[in-house]
Amino acid sequence: MTTWLDRFLLQVTETVAAWGYWGVGVGMAIESANVPLPSEIILPFGGFLVSQEVLNFWGVVLAGTVGGTVGSVISYLVGSWGGRPLVLRYGRYFGVSREKLALADRWFARYGEATVFFTRLLPVVRTFISLPAGISRMNIRRFIIYTFLGSLPWSIALTYVGLLLGENWHRIKLWFHRLDYLVMGMLLMAGLYWWCRSRRHPR
Repeated sequence: MTTWLDRFLLQVTETVAAWGYWGVGVGMAIESANVPLPSEIILPFGGFLVSQEVLNFWGVVLAGTVGGTVGSVISYLVGSWGGRPLVLRYGRYFGVSREKLALADRWFARYGEATVFFTRLLPVVRTFISLPAGISRMNIRRFIIYTFLGSLPWSIALTYVGLLLGENWHRIKLWFHRLDYLVMGMLLMAGLYWWCRSRRHPR
């Protein structure tokens, strides 16, 4: 029996397959603009196309990173131009609840502009952090740089997962809700290794 998730998955993958890198980039831009289109489908399918030699690995990664950055800038501009009242009034139509915005606010207030970088590796918060960044009128040039750099490892990790799974990539739909935490764990372990190494061998 075909479920809504199967139909959704088919629609997304058909679009990405037809548009190639543009499909990956546009899909990631939509997700990063706070529309619920999960990167856990887009990028792993791009990785599958890499395994079939249809697309290039770094091409998918770059398309995903640039697309995510563009979508985040759109979200930033919404926060900057419309402010909190606009986000609170219409955000629920795009999955941006008051609770999610408050969570992003707390992260931004606690860690400042660096939040834009490291929350790209965290579930839930990564797609909403652009709104409080825009509301607070963070320097947009730094916002773009932090967003790009934070989106890059996420794109690499998810594309690589799809590459590893190959033709079995579709099994990801059984556990993609947990994939955020798996990828986050991998990235945090890499970050911890880098931090420990830098402490052991300071410049």
